[in-house]
Amino acid sequence: MLGVLGGMGPMATVDFMGKVVRNTPAACDQDHIRMIVCSAADIPDRTAAILGKGPDPFPAMRDTLRRLEAAGARRIAIPCNTAHRWHAALQAETSLPILHIVDAVADALAGGMGDRIGVLATRGTIAAGIYRERLAARGFTCRTPDAAGQAEVTRAIRLVKAGHSAKAGHLAEAHTILAGQAEALMAAGCSRIVMACTEIPVALASVEGPLGTALVDATEALARACVQVCLQDDAGPSLARAA
Repeated sequence: MLGVLGGMGPMATVDFMGKVVRNTPAACDQDHIRMIVCSAADIPDRTAAILGKGPDPFPAMRDTLRRLEAAGARRIAIPCNTAHRWHAALQAETSLPILHIVDAVADALAGGMGDRIGVLATRGTIAAGIYRERLAARGFTCRTPDAAGQAEVTRAIRLVKAGHSAKAGHLAEAHTILAGQAEALMAAGCSRIVMACTEIPVALASVEGPLGTALVDATEALARACVQVCLQDDAGPSLARAA
């Protein structure tokens, strides 16, 4: 059973679950991946913690991990890029494998169109070097927006997180901002653009054309990796047991 350490944010967690379902080769309900989800929206802000402006989210993430363990999870996914700053610390707390979102993205990038990769992410993800360091080990170089562009990306992410509030047009505005920043990275020579915050694919879901082809959805990559390992797991769906 897949344990989803979610709630960072809630909309991104729902988006991830949908991608797991859509990527599962199922003919009936019983063929789908079993999931136990904890949408722990009270986990403190990850970027604020990385930038030294907020409380440490690790204790709350560890508590959520414990709940997933107790509920019978066999593997863990964290549909939040910035939270992977604490991946190693969380892995040290459990014998359950915790899939790493950047490893899933690197697998999706392998054999693609080039090694210069644009990264759209939170300030925390960028400051922590989560993508830069792990992708460098796989032969990729990363480029991120300039300071002004990053401020716009941050604003767009906040708009997605507030997407169901009373103020209309949040997602549409986020879409415009993020598409513009992705196009700027392509103009700077990036062959592909990683949507390295789980809110970003929510805003850019409808992008088509050359930009749509260049976008790499980190949430989708993690979902596919989860499906692959869960179908090989003894506790997976009937499709895996029949293989």
